[in-house]
Amino acid sequence: MVIFTAGVTVVGLATPGVNAQAPADPATSAYAQIAALQQLKKSMTSAERKLDSRLAIELRKRNNKVTTGALPRLDTGVEVTKSGTTEIEVHAEKVGDDLIDRLRGVGAGIRYPSPETGTVLVEAPLTSITTIAGWKDVTTVNLKHGLISGHQQDPKAVPEPESKGAKVARIETALQKAAAPRAAAVNQGSVISEGDRTHAADTARTRYKVTGTGVKVCALSDGVDSLAQSQSTGDLPADVDVLTGQEGSGDEGTAMLEIIHDLVPNAQLGFATAFTSEVSFADNIRALRFTAGCDIIVDDVVYYHESPFQDGLPAQAVNDVTADGAYYFSSAGNEGNTLDGTSGNWEGDFVDSGRGIGKIAGDAHDFDPGTGVQEFNGLTPNSAGRVTTLWWADPLEGSANDYDLYVLDRAGNVTGFSQDVQDGDDDPFEILATGSGTGQKLAVVKFAGADRYLQLSIFRGRFTGFSTPGVLRGHSAAEQAFAVAATPAAEPLPFDLEAGDPPNPAGPYPNLHTRQSQPERFTSDGPRRIFYNADGTPITPGDFSSTGGTVRAKPQITAADGVTTSIADFAPFFGTSAAAPHAAAIAALALSGNPGLTNAEIRTALTGTALDLAPTGYDNRTGYGVIRADLLLRNTGATPQPLVRAGTPTVTPTTGDSDAYLEPGETATVTLPAENIGDGTATGVNVVVDTDDPRATVTPRSRSYGNIAAGASKTRDYTLKLAADYPLGRPVTLKIRTTFAGVLSPTTSNPAVPTGQPSSTVLDFAYTGDPVAIPDNDPTGAAATVSVTGVGYASSLTFSIDGTECNTTAASPTVGLDHTFVGDLVGTLTAPGGGTATLFARSGGGGNNLCQVVFDDSAANPFSAALSANAPYTGSWKPNSPLSALRSSAADGTWTFQVADRANADTGSIRAFSLHLTGFEPA
Repeated sequence: MVIFTAGVTVVGLATPGVNAQAPADPATSAYAQIAALQQLKKSMTSAERKLDSRLAIELRKRNNKVTTGALPRLDTGVEVTKSGTTEIEVHAEKVGDDLIDRLRGVGAGIRYPSPETGTVLVEAPLTSITTIAGWKDVTTVNLKHGLISGHQQDPKAVPEPESKGAKVARIETALQKAAAPRAAAVNQGSVISEGDRTHAADTARTRYKVTGTGVKVCALSDGVDSLAQSQSTGDLPADVDVLTGQEGSGDEGTAMLEIIHDLVPNAQLGFATAFTSEVSFADNIRALRFTAGCDIIVDDVVYYHESPFQDGLPAQAVNDVTADGAYYFSSAGNEGNTLDGTSGNWEGDFVDSGRGIGKIAGDAHDFDPGTGVQEFNGLTPNSAGRVTTLWWADPLEGSANDYDLYVLDRAGNVTGFSQDVQDGDDDPFEILATGSGTGQKLAVVKFAGADRYLQLSIFRGRFTGFSTPGVLRGHSAAEQAFAVAATPAAEPLPFDLEAGDPPNPAGPYPNLHTRQSQPERFTSDGPRRIFYNADGTPITPGDFSSTGGTVRAKPQITAADGVTTSIADFAPFFGTSAAAPHAAAIAALALSGNPGLTNAEIRTALTGTALDLAPTGYDNRTGYGVIRADLLLRNTGATPQPLVRAGTPTVTPTTGDSDAYLEPGETATVTLPAENIGDGTATGVNVVVDTDDPRATVTPRSRSYGNIAAGASKTRDYTLKLAADYPLGRPVTLKIRTTFAGVLSPTTSNPAVPTGQPSSTVLDFAYTGDPVAIPDNDPTGAAATVSVTGVGYASSLTFSIDGTECNTTAASPTVGLDHTFVGDLVGTLTAPGGGTATLFARSGGGGNNLCQVVFDDSAANPFSAALSANAPYTGSWKPNSPLSALRSSAADGTWTFQVADRANADTGSIRAFSLHLTGFEPA
């Protein structure tokens, strides 16, 4: 058991504590090996200086340019596939078609281009990386930055990575055992989180009659592989909004959504993956707010490259969405804390140990806060194979102070290193993974430059010598984000974090959380010292030491983990990954009962009603304490809110040629329902109806619906008249605004009313070009086009992927779309007017090829239900989103069929497809 002095338990960034058994100095060979690595660093070419140092040394090793005798145990940690590729992040002056084409030209696969940040994530052959670094417009080439989630798993029981085929088989087997999907409703499903009870959310819903109405809560995590399974058991509603192509891989996201649904069963839900890259994560945070309209967003990850000292890309995205009014919740992390002796974090000012490294350059840092000198910080046995990061107080992309990081084994051999070049336009960042075995230790060396405040963190590891609070960092430390610590709801964590640890705490279930609740021993502590504004300007110019910057109190609140979901790998679900969605859901209850709550008001209410946990007062492990829904709703004055929306209109022609179709020059009665889907009675309901075209008029423009009880609806009639020159077949878009007494008023909708008599003549437009290869795991995908003429507006639209002979043969020339793993693909159809419909998105499992498939809105089965056994995929299927939405503009022009492969290892081509359209009979 690691023992820390009392000096490390206070909220501020304290003087490092010291263990009575501080590690001894390593063998003298350590200094010689570090010096040998620094000699390599000084000898780098201009192209090599742009590379991640581990990548540069790996390339030299493969070219026999590193003497193995001088570094006998060195492992760069560079992961290389069997085909000789590795994932890298290329930073360039401009990311556009020219750079993308050059990258493809040297064999790189495009994974995530970001013109906004000047980066592109690629999987590149190791042999091409020096060439890429040599391009003048390329500034830096890093290994892909990884991440870690807040799911606390037993390191001895973490399963081996699952193949795509095995995952598909598991999911399809589970889905076939489940019932058909249930409609979205106030329904918590087959399993209910124990946190629903311990946070008193169940009784709060009953007492205050709020269920999440009017609130959209969205999660970011790994993936939602078992979404369909959870929907079929009622553990998730049928209408979860997953951003197209952003479903990710894994089920942590599914488990988080189940927790949210348990506590706020009437809230809308959304999801996007956080796992593609740091840049993609930031983009998806913004997309969930600005595209999907999420009111509350929650995630459970931290990227290793997220700076502790400045708001990086994800934190800046959090700042953007909270400035727009969203609430943001993030897991505090499972990196331990000094109060429980579980921390693997050291931060403080650089102190020169007085021990230079060889004859080259560099001064070793002294970790010992006392009179002794200790340039090596020892690691516990459980710290083997753990990611370790070093940051110092320089701005992102602006560091000219050069620090390096080394890990040594018991004998003093350097087994891992990170010694990137920082010469003025680089990140103040080094990263490595520790090796195997016991007796490992870390060393920090200042290669060149000024003294700076440092943070050294080993994720899910511990130091045996010196440790400080403050491991929490990144976007969870954004000023307006809620960082959420964890406390168990029920049974204790069923394994020791390290051998010899004290027992893990148990939760109160079936009773409530109280002031006696205990935090999880792994939950990360704060606070977070920040030295730079998001734009890189210093907060305290000239002071980049422990007396500079500003300190943010993190975490703020604590919520339940160790709960049950319907997902086997998350039953129980431990970690701050489970705590964060509980907190987000409780906030959703408050927002549902008082929709006008601002970010500042919910922050005051959450922290003000939290039950203080030991030690007394705010502390840097549990914040203000554990939150409870009953106390929060009482404080915020929650009441059941009405939510009225216009339903689907019914159109009945009343003048003209007595047929069933509304045509130019005719009049129709539009029967429009107003439905109260909220928790409370709606009073003073009024509906105003306009159109998008002055040649289509509605009278009366406004009608009163009176009062509508919760769950009820009323209808009123309107008259819709088309001018004689109204375009044949053009649908009328009704612009409906519904008002009622309540904060959720008004609501708007824009249903389309069909006009014209459909023609019975089907016009076919087929693709006649060459096959188009679909690049593997590339979001830019492949596209083919078809030109449509002579239709005008379409009365019906279907899309077919054709073929002459259907089979499952790889690269078959007789199918419409060949691919060896259809479940990798996202297919979209874009109309000339710019509207896009998603045909299929990561559906179809591991089957091969689409052939003679018709996507039709009226088909009985959605393609999302297709199984591997259905391959080759034929017949009629309902698309992921309706094709009817593409008929709002004229059909004449260029239509684009795009297919993107979103996973590794399988390929295919677009070969044959057609559009089938009908127009309208003359009026």
